[in-house]
Amino acid sequence: MKYFIKKLISMAATLLVVSFLVFLAFAVIPGDPATAKLGTEATPAKVEALREEMGLNRPIPVRYAAWLGGLLQGDMGTSYSYSMPVTKMVSDKIPVTLTLTLMSFAMMVLISIPLGLYTAKHEGGTADHVVLALNQIIMAVPPFFSGILITLLFGLILHLFTPGGYVSYTKSIPGFLGYLFFPALAIALPKAAMAVKLLRSSIVQEMRQDYARTAYSRGNSTRNVMYRHLLKNAMIPVVTFLGMALADMIAGSIIIEQVFNIPGLGRILLTSISNRDYPVVEAIIVLLAFLVIFINFLVDFIYKKIDPRIRVQ
Repeated sequence: MKYFIKKLISMAATLLVVSFLVFLAFAVIPGDPATAKLGTEATPAKVEALREEMGLNRPIPVRYAAWLGGLLQGDMGTSYSYSMPVTKMVSDKIPVTLTLTLMSFAMMVLISIPLGLYTAKHEGGTADHVVLALNQIIMAVPPFFSGILITLLFGLILHLFTPGGYVSYTKSIPGFLGYLFFPALAIALPKAAMAVKLLRSSIVQEMRQDYARTAYSRGNSTRNVMYRHLLKNAMIPVVTFLGMALADMIAGSIIIEQVFNIPGLGRILLTSISNRDYPVVEAIIVLLAFLVIFINFLVDFIYKKIDPRIRVQ
């Protein structure tokens, strides 16, 4: 119990530091939200009046305390550009980005674990060499470029989906999931290639341990040794990687949304940065930071369950 209490306190402290640094960064960087909002109508008097109305003339610690207090109560502030609650703007986009991220993660797991097991079982065979070669190629291609290639092949050549023809989840769940399939694939492929390589190496290493040789000497088949003895130990580093990959896929989703014209958090984040709409930017970054920190907390929990040595410590 003390382990998890310490983790929760650490998670809260990290999130508090991140929120302050994010707020401070956007408070001191060049660019005035009041001037950006007024546009061509900006005059010194109007800018000063609007800054006062928006609370931008108050000291940074006072503004941060007010913003943090509202954030803790579920109030992310008001958008400078759209004059609407940031909570409403973000909550409409969260399902899109989270669904894309989870689909990517599911694809990565479904691809990597069977392939990792198969290549480890057939180490040195033709299939093993082919998969490893493909892994090297796929790992070298960044997700946004994979997205472009997937759009070209499956969208423009094979016509399996319509590029830019996004379907909202409020209109059609099957259409929504169908459109997200190919963006999710673009995010999942590089991570799946890394996971295959890691799982294969981990299993091969475990196969050379004394306990594995003992299991073989007792007449167990390769399948029994792998699934009953090796896999649990081999999965320890893989679980850590999967957690890191899931956290990284959140950022990947933000990027790939631009390639496939998906109206998720990525679109309003980039638009808000351009418009100096800092309440929206701050809210999204803190939300993403919370998701990453929470994922790391879950990874620690799962890791503790898998590896008894952590429980002993």
